[in-house]
Amino acid sequence: MLLVMLVYLCAVIYTYRLEGFVGDLRGVMTITDLAMVTGLGWDTVKDIVKKRLREDYGAPRLKDLKRISIDEIYLGRRRKYYTLVLDLDSGRIVWVAKGRGADALRKFWPALRGSRAKIEAVAMDMSAAYWAAVAENLPEAAIVFDRFHIVKLVNEKLDDLRREMVREATGLMKKTVKGIRYLLLMRRDNVQDEKLPRLDEALKHNEPLLLGYLLKEALGLLWEQPTFNAMKAFLREWCQWAMDTGIRQMQQLARTLTLHARGILNWWKHRINNGQMEGINNKIKTLLRQTYGLRDEAFLKLKLYGLHDAKFQLLG
Repeated sequence: MLLVMLVYLCAVIYTYRLEGFVGDLRGVMTITDLAMVTGLGWDTVKDIVKKRLREDYGAPRLKDLKRISIDEIYLGRRRKYYTLVLDLDSGRIVWVAKGRGADALRKFWPALRGSRAKIEAVAMDMSAAYWAAVAENLPEAAIVFDRFHIVKLVNEKLDDLRREMVREATGLMKKTVKGIRYLLLMRRDNVQDEKLPRLDEALKHNEPLLLGYLLKEALGLLWEQPTFNAMKAFLREWCQWAMDTGIRQMQQLARTLTLHARGILNWWKHRINNGQMEGINNKIKTLLRQTYGLRDEAFLKLKLYGLHDAKFQLLG
């Protein structure tokens, strides 16, 4: 009887240590690699990792949140969109929900209120759904519209103008404006010297494109203004300039920025954006490649919650 108990105790200790070993390496080795190293089955390793992730990240701490970022990510045709909330101070994902828009955040707000967190600022794109949800549930928090989303928007408008001109142009104008998309959308400082003449030639022969390009380049100076009042005046003058050009795409953009001016100008005080989400998106892409075919929704969410502690190169 004593021998049986000793064997059982040794087995329990061995299993506990093995689980600890697997759990400790979950962030630097894939499940497949851990299965090979330990001799355990893939599903067994996954269950061990899932248990450890649940212990460590099953209840994300919301109490200390002050500055957060809200964004959506696309996880492929099967999973579609997920909404993430990121703690901008720690880099932790603190909320994961399937779907996009206000409904994906429906359960987040009571959890946040229950934690008594004092949110100072929220970075987001100019999605009306997110904007309305944050304004309703965090009326005291400053909404900061993402700088990179605004830059992306002006590039989209400029590219739409370029495509319109390609369709309508003839002769020399058509020849010069075709094939310059990347030169046009790239910041001028980043264009190679030998390619600048081609860009300038296209702009010289297409006045609307030149005006749109100058507006695009000028908008980047908005976040470099020395004071809040200077930033406010710059945005107002830029929007008026865009309206005065008579260019449909630039006028649409000016109206959008005017509507969202308060959230754009809030950047001056809070200096936050969704830039960290880009790094998160790259990590998620690596995670999905290394866990291809994973269908366990709860496990996926736990992996996302633990993403900030994982090593980028070996994440799995």
